[in-house]
Amino acid sequence: MKVLGGSSRASVLTLRKALTDLVNTQSAAAAATLANDLFTILSSLTSSIGLRRALTDSARDSSAKSELISNLYGKNISASAQTLLAQASSLRWSNPGEIADAVENLAVEAATAAAEKNSELENLENQLFDFARVLKSNPELRQVLNTSADTDANKLSLLDSLVKGKYANSTVELLRKVITLRRGRSIDATLTAYSHYVAARKDRLVAHVKSAVELSDAQLNKLLSALSKQMGRDVHINVEIDPKVLGGMSIRYADDVIDGTIVNRLAEAGRALVS
Repeated sequence: MKVLGGSSRASVLTLRKALTDLVNTQSAAAAATLANDLFTILSSLTSSIGLRRALTDSARDSSAKSELISNLYGKNISASAQTLLAQASSLRWSNPGEIADAVENLAVEAATAAAEKNSELENLENQLFDFARVLKSNPELRQVLNTSADTDANKLSLLDSLVKGKYANSTVELLRKVITLRRGRSIDATLTAYSHYVAARKDRLVAHVKSAVELSDAQLNKLLSALSKQMGRDVHINVEIDPKVLGGMSIRYADDVIDGTIVNRLAEAGRALVS
């Protein structure tokens, strides 16, 4: 995840609070529309450094920025999306590019709110992780979706053939944005960023667990309880089955890794013998 500068971090917190207040009063359809509008804004900001600079220029007054937003988007996006962008333009940013990072955060969180209102949030989290595993195990697919040599239309058609009817609509829509709005990143990095924003919507930490065998419901519940207690917040667990770890498990969350796998213990024993 990209680490934003001090001023930008404070601005993102302000905007996330404004978004939460807004979507809490909206229907699922309205939240989904807001998300699409914010993604439209994100596309504009990504393609135009001039627009990013104009909206973050502290010498430009708020009324001029609001007029620019109105002239640029008119009736093409909702008033609520324009209001959020106007608020973003009134805040301080460490550099112009970080207003686009903030809008991306808001767009994904709005899409997450829509999924939550449609009772699809758990599916969304699990299926984003599942698609990340699909990419990891299929390098050729990852290459096709990452390449600039093909059109977005072809990539979206391929995506639909893989996940439509298998994933929740909320997941499919967000994956379509992962493919078309990578903003210079790899599809893997974009998917990781989106997964982070989805988890942040519920203030949940995502823990990636790697195990040699499938965990039982009792084991998952025990692990979930232990991690939630340790972290002091809700935790969402993604489990990856990897026979190469031989036994035990590794747990990765935020920047920390707890590696209790047999393969890691053997490696440590080998290093100890050599030293």
